[in-house]
Amino acid sequence: MREFIVMCAPNGARRTRRDHPALPLTPDELAACARSICDVGASMIHVHVRDDTGGHTLDAGRYRDAIAAIRAATGDDLVIQVTTEACGLYSQAEQLALVRELKPEAVSVAVGEICPGEDALEDAAPFYAWLRDEGVMAQHILYSPADVIRFESLRADGVIPDERPFVLFVLGRYASNLTGDVADLASFVAAAADDTTWSVCCFGKTEQAGVEASAATGGHARVGFENNLLLPNGSVADDNAALVRLAVDAGRAAGRDPATAAEVREMFGTAV
Repeated sequence: MREFIVMCAPNGARRTRRDHPALPLTPDELAACARSICDVGASMIHVHVRDDTGGHTLDAGRYRDAIAAIRAATGDDLVIQVTTEACGLYSQAEQLALVRELKPEAVSVAVGEICPGEDALEDAAPFYAWLRDEGVMAQHILYSPADVIRFESLRADGVIPDERPFVLFVLGRYASNLTGDVADLASFVAAAADDTTWSVCCFGKTEQAGVEASAATGGHARVGFENNLLLPNGSVADDNAALVRLAVDAGRAAGRDPATAAEVREMFGTAV
């Protein structure tokens, strides 16, 4: 695939301005960040919103405010993906309720949270079908090759009726010194079906190496302050756009042009 999707996750659920003064938290800050990453080649933005104390929240109203601000700044030039991350605060029922109420253009859903075991299938299966029927672009978050195997099994069983599956391989953890092992990527890819479109995010100083490996082997990439603050030389990036620019350059070095938002929507059969 020639097109290279570069998504930016500019804030995440855990970091604060003590981690980086340019971490975007408010709708206006997210909008300015969105414009800057769009200008250097990102086609998707992965959005977290915060409560009044700066904490992680799945509040639909706050999401609407952030989405409206981003859309005002970028038009249709970015696919806006919202997170359903539980972060130890939200139940499966609350995650599903958010998405149904918000009906976003795109959403990230961790298989281990939405469908953690057989007892979750009763609620998860109708939800995945609803995503398909409503045209919500789902990206399935997978943290291990075992997660990939389970995802593909759920697809085969019809629990996840996704004919154009899009997944994210997560290399690293917050509990592992914020460093992902790029050598793990091969085992993730080997576990995925041939028709599964995959992307990579990699924690910490190995982020760019993960991007380069993905670009060279047919995948896509997510970068940004959620998982990494560092440039490859170990210095702190000025902003999220600096990390996006590096990812776009890595794609071009592999002979791949940055995908536009319109190309992403066409790829996964969705519309704004």
